Amino acid sequence: MAAEISDRVREIADARGVPESEVFEQALELGIADLWENVVLGKYVDGELSREEAIEQVGLENVRRADREAAAVEEDIDWGLSS
Repeated sequence: MAAEISDRVREIADARGVPESEVFEQALELGIADLWENVVLGKYVDGELSREEAIEQVGLENVRRADREAAAVEEDIDWGLSS
């Protein structure tokens, strides 16, 4: 797996014309941002964070997406319980 990651990093760096260290830095930033979004939206869906706070931290579109996803899960649960 490590060799595969190294190969991908090298290929991305070559395609973008940047050093491999920059690719690693960008990957870390994107990964942290994604993990942070998941934490914030999880807290929002669980009622630990207000809608306004969630919007402030991850943006309106992400909160709307979380609302749609949570509604879909609730519909599935309701359907399963009524069957």
